[in-house]
Amino acid sequence: MGIYAVLSKKPLPTRSRTLNPPKTSPPATQPKLATQPKLAVSAVEMGARQREISVSEFFTKNRHLLGFDSPRKALLTCVKEAVDNALDACEEAGILPEVVVKVEAVANGGSPPPLSQANRFRVTVTDNGPGIIRQQIPRIFAKLLYGSKFHRLRMSRGQQGMGISAAGMYGQLTTGKPVQITSRTSARTPAQYFEVQIDTKKNEPLILEQKQIAWESPRGTQVTVEIEGRYQKGRASVDEYIEQTIIANPHVKLTYLTPEGETKEHPRTYQELPPAPREIKPHPNGIELGMLLKMLQDTKSHSLSGFLATDFSRVSPRLAADICKAARLSARARPRDIRGEAAEALYKTIQSTKIMAPPTNCLSPIGEKAILSGLYQQIKGNFYTAVTRPPAVYRGNPFVIEAGLAYGRGLEPEEEKKENKESKEKKESKEKKPIPLAEGEAEQDDHELARLIRYANRVPLLYQQSACVTYKAVLDTTWRNYGVSQSRGAFPSGPMVIFVHMASVWVPFTSESKEAIADYDEIRKEITLALRECGRRLGAFLRRRERATSEYRRRNIFDLYIEEVVESCNRLKGGRLPTAKLKEQLQKIARKRTGGEKTDELLGKDGDGPEGLPHSIIVTPDGVEGAVPAAISEASAAVTSPNGGPTGDEPADAPARRKEPSRRKDKTTRGAKGAGAKTKPREKTRKA
Repeated sequence: MGIYAVLSKKPLPTRSRTLNPPKTSPPATQPKLATQPKLAVSAVEMGARQREISVSEFFTKNRHLLGFDSPRKALLTCVKEAVDNALDACEEAGILPEVVVKVEAVANGGSPPPLSQANRFRVTVTDNGPGIIRQQIPRIFAKLLYGSKFHRLRMSRGQQGMGISAAGMYGQLTTGKPVQITSRTSARTPAQYFEVQIDTKKNEPLILEQKQIAWESPRGTQVTVEIEGRYQKGRASVDEYIEQTIIANPHVKLTYLTPEGETKEHPRTYQELPPAPREIKPHPNGIELGMLLKMLQDTKSHSLSGFLATDFSRVSPRLAADICKAARLSARARPRDIRGEAAEALYKTIQSTKIMAPPTNCLSPIGEKAILSGLYQQIKGNFYTAVTRPPAVYRGNPFVIEAGLAYGRGLEPEEEKKENKESKEKKESKEKKPIPLAEGEAEQDDHELARLIRYANRVPLLYQQSACVTYKAVLDTTWRNYGVSQSRGAFPSGPMVIFVHMASVWVPFTSESKEAIADYDEIRKEITLALRECGRRLGAFLRRRERATSEYRRRNIFDLYIEEVVESCNRLKGGRLPTAKLKEQLQKIARKRTGGEKTDELLGKDGDGPEGLPHSIIVTPDGVEGAVPAAISEASAAVTSPNGGPTGDEPADAPARRKEPSRRKDKTTRGAKGAGAKTKPREKTRKA
């Protein structure tokens, strides 16, 4: 019994464990999820939350996409959008633009703060354009994605129809002030005054005030926007935008009233309007399949061949019939019936057919003379050149690349030169004397990098330079081949300004803020070719000037000893030698040994311009040499050029020192003769 009792007590610990079993997860078959708190949202509730997003609401939250990501940049964007609209309106109406830009600091109640502390500005832009009719004013200035340029294939500054309305939306968001518009279409009609804002929920204009007022201008438009911003001079500022706008638009008269109270007048230096671009139809090689399907449904033509011939450019009726035959489609088929496999066959046939490039009368490039005029008037330099490439195509869109170059630091005016010399002498007297340089050695500043100014449809691009295809093309160019120092992977060094402009019916910007051009292979190739042509001309100029300077230095050494040689020979002859004749003969020999008239020509000392350098300007101490546009000489009577060029007080023989532009041969930029080839001999005009 005792043993049995002991053995019977062993399972007691197990029995105690069964009294408190371990907690385990319930089996999956047990419906305990119904007791959990409700976390999910039903499909009905999710569907009830769906609603349409207005484009105004989207860009109100994402204003950085439109260029309003910082106060300083926002101020520049407002000025740029207003000026671009003014210039487009004037040029489309055939009016030489006269634009007034006024930027002033304001305060929200009280006196305006100092300019360095001001954070609110009022921007006013006035033009002499055709004006805007009363019914269109609210929508143009208070409705995003509304304009006349999006659906037209022609060159214009604006493209998307949201620039000036976005500026008004930013002002409404930051200051709560409406956009004030005054417009007048003719002297016989009264001026219309509006104050409008954007209803961001509906993307519709709200008219706060509308009335007729007395306005001194017989025709034009004035826009006033009050925004939150910051004014600061320097790169990517409003001042730089104004200066670069004048370079690419020398036909514009622009007055800039700065926030500091100064008035900067930029007179018109080119008296001709750019050629008016014409609207073209889309090119077949530039459309996608979805766009083709949409055009087939929207066309007014009753036959497929008629649709191809009338709705596309460069497609003749005969070519349209050939395309239909190659696609195995009837030329009389209704365009709306072309769907599915038939549409794909038509699209593939169009892409494989060789079609003439689109017309280029839809573009209005600046032109080489106008580029030279703008660079010469705004940038100091010793050498200027400009190149306009033949038209090219990307994705069916025609475009033209133009490049310009200004090299050197220019010539200082006499008064400024005298002041700089005196200040330099005072500075040297206080400091230690510098180490003398060897013969031919000059002080050089190799740390100064070239400056790049970019344009798209005559509009300066001041931000996102490294993301632009223009920047990449400049880096790809080997400037060392043209006598300019350049480190690997960097801009060329030296006092040089590089100008690049792209004119197209649709510029492929990388974002809605229109600050950089996308990197297409066709665009980069054209920019590179234009820069190489400018580089070849610059290299020819630098090499010629270097050789001519060396020869001229040798001639001066000969002149030092000619006097002593003549006196010695005269003493040997007992004073009976005609010294004047001997001196003249020796000088003639010295000139012949040191390059003769060629040296004088290269240094600009004989009144003739540079041979083999078409569309170029060389600035010398004796005047301006080379292909000086006629518009510069007309404008120089009122304005003194900053680079020491001719002014209104030029002597009467100044026109004789200038040479007409050398005629470029066909496709000059494609051949090797553009920079070094010599032109036909001309009569050289001598100075009096």
